[in-house]
Amino acid sequence: MSLIHNERTKLTAAAFNTAATSCFTVGVLAPLAATFYNFGQNRLSLAWIATGVAVWLALAALIHYCARILLGGLRS
Repeated sequence: MSLIHNERTKLTAAAFNTAATSCFTVGVLAPLAATFYNFGQNRLSLAWIATGVAVWLALAALIHYCARILLGGLRS
């Protein structure tokens, strides 16, 4: 039974990690690239962009940390 539990736990942790990677890509890399290449009609201030990037980065880190906690529940 622990083999099934471990595989399910790893699958859930992988899903969390994928969500964290998506948050990082959408919330950090995309705005930075848009700002760098001057894409979009809305011109947000640098403070707004930095705040948004910080929030998305913190969210990605939190979700990744949750995945690491899940992996701590693996059974031997």
